Amino acid sequence: MMGPAHSLSGAAAWLGVGAAAAAAGHPMPWPVIVVGALICAGAALAPDLDHKSATISRAFGPVSKGMCEIVDKLSYAVYKATKKPSDPRRTGGHRTLTHTWLWAVMIGAGASALAYTGGRWAVLALLFIHLVLAVEGLLWRAARMSSDILVWLLGATSAWILAGVLDKPGNGADWLFTGDGQEYLWLGLPIVLGALVHDIGDALTVSGCPILWPIPVGRKRWYPIGPPKALRFRAGSWVELKVLMPVFMLLGGVGGAAAMNFI
Repeated sequence: MMGPAHSLSGAAAWLGVGAAAAAAGHPMPWPVIVVGALICAGAALAPDLDHKSATISRAFGPVSKGMCEIVDKLSYAVYKATKKPSDPRRTGGHRTLTHTWLWAVMIGAGASALAYTGGRWAVLALLFIHLVLAVEGLLWRAARMSSDILVWLLGATSAWILAGVLDKPGNGADWLFTGDGQEYLWLGLPIVLGALVHDIGDALTVSGCPILWPIPVGRKRWYPIGPPKALRFRAGSWVELKVLMPVFMLLGGVGGAAAMNFI
């Protein structure tokens, strides 16, 4: 799928988690709902770090473009080193390593570890990166018409404000993990969820997605998981733009209302 659909699906997924938590009698504080949805929307773009033309490649100028080139080469090297004879030949690393459950878990765990060990500045950095990505995904038309510096300023300002809100007692810095020094450990959860939702979205497209790697399926280690071919669509097609994106917005709205106990 394309960037805007990925971001919408990520935000909707976290709002759905918030609705489930409220239904189970453990509602999230509202800042966790809002910040988690924004982080998940941004994280839902991150697996495309292996694609030099993806939305994320433009998000941070030369830095993100350079990262995309490095991750593409790394992913291709891992593919070549681990593929089985039945896996097809490839010329690049797109939709390989970064589109797996293992990558999602590693990235989420790394983010939680960074928040745990790095203190406030690490938290601000994580918020800044994912808020910039959320703006690029959810407000992609406005972001493309604006300069990168304006988007970065918006991300930095929002990160500072939201971190301050979360730090207030009862607002969710210690949500789910309440031990001393465990504040913000939960930040890895929307990052894992965003990456997995991205993979599931790509699995619906023509090419499928090797979500299960390194678990082999049949004679392939990089088996492209997906529904029957008749139910798949091309990225950027009318199915994505006219059907899935409105569905994601509707589900996100309902999930958000339920998470905030409005319905």
